[in-house]
Amino acid sequence: METVDSLIHGKWIAPVVPSGQILENHTLVINGSKIREIIPTNEVIGRYQAHQQSNLNDHLLLPGFINAHSHSAMSLFRGIADDMPLKSWLEKHIWPLEKQHVNESFVADGTRLAICEMLRSGTTCFADMYFFPESAAEAVTESGIRTRLGIVISDNETAYAADTDEYFTKGLEFADNYKHHPLINTQFAPYTPNTVSDAALTRTLMLSTELSIPIQMHIHETESEVSEAVASTGKRPLKRLQELGLLTPDLQAVHMTDLLDDEVELLASCGVHVIHCPESNMKLASGICPVEKLLQAGVNVALGTDGAASNNDLNMLGEMRTTALLAKVASKNASAVSAKTVLEMATINGAKALGLEDQIGSLEIGKQADIIAVDMSAIEQQPLYNPISQLVYTSNPNQITDLWVAGRHLMKGRQLTTLNVQTIVENAKQWQRSLLVKKN
Repeated sequence: METVDSLIHGKWIAPVVPSGQILENHTLVINGSKIREIIPTNEVIGRYQAHQQSNLNDHLLLPGFINAHSHSAMSLFRGIADDMPLKSWLEKHIWPLEKQHVNESFVADGTRLAICEMLRSGTTCFADMYFFPESAAEAVTESGIRTRLGIVISDNETAYAADTDEYFTKGLEFADNYKHHPLINTQFAPYTPNTVSDAALTRTLMLSTELSIPIQMHIHETESEVSEAVASTGKRPLKRLQELGLLTPDLQAVHMTDLLDDEVELLASCGVHVIHCPESNMKLASGICPVEKLLQAGVNVALGTDGAASNNDLNMLGEMRTTALLAKVASKNASAVSAKTVLEMATINGAKALGLEDQIGSLEIGKQADIIAVDMSAIEQQPLYNPISQLVYTSNPNQITDLWVAGRHLMKGRQLTTLNVQTIVENAKQWQRSLLVKKN
């Protein structure tokens, strides 16, 4: 009999790969940080003994959600400026507050708050784009979650960097410090095409290729952004990025609400990944990403929450449901973006976008044991014909009871095991008092 670290017994397993498969009464065998085997539960006795066992007989087990775009520290701005368009929201509220408040402590406390929320709603890996990534990395290391942290690049002065050269200097030092970390990966994060010069974008591409670090950028977020780019450069942003050589499989294009049909084909032919953030786009009235067209063209589309300041939550279950429903009404096709498809967008597609599909995004032998367990026994879930449909259309974060990252049990029975929630909430309230004083 082989001794392993953990046995996780579930009523159902949705491994995501193969697509749409449901295994009933199966067990995940975990050794170290990886999945050792997936077998029928009645075959465990006599084959494996474990240091820990989890009997989740009413649960659906599946890979943890991958939040492919966030500004985690902005959770401290949640609800501070609502019900206004993107331009006013940024220029009149967020940017002035960032100038006054954002520093290492703000990012550390805000990221811890975001991580608590993400873990409690089933996210095991997130991509982040914000200042002071070193402080975010401290929160990630403390919590045990997995991440790809952005190296922000901009031509604009902020509290983090005075000019473009300083962004690169700090970012490259950060990337070098964490290049061997088991849970922290990095990527370049030029903010938008409109805020980064051709020279800086060219330098980003060169370093991305040299260091094998991908690039994530807000692109075509609104119709007005595209119009401003055409007025100033004579080109739509995607055309400019194509001419600079950035449209490659290493690029993650976030938002993409304003797309022409030939641009959809261009994205597909270049292998660019699209990160869809439906609830943030809806709340800011930014537009609707043509997800169904992108998927039909063969574009890999993943999901992100954006920041809690513009969403106002980091709940990937909510993004999944919104994605499916919005795609149906936008395309006037009830079959568009099925429950199975949207689950793939939240898991394996996110892993592909972040360049981590060999490690996470599905429950397969040899992959990292990033797992969530969803209790499907609630009366609101009954009767249960299809666990994947029920997950997407009727589940809420409170039904996610357990979560593992790299085989480590980070949430057990809804209780986080690595973070002091009470302290994190108190710190958030202190920031609230400070922010309100300055805002008023």
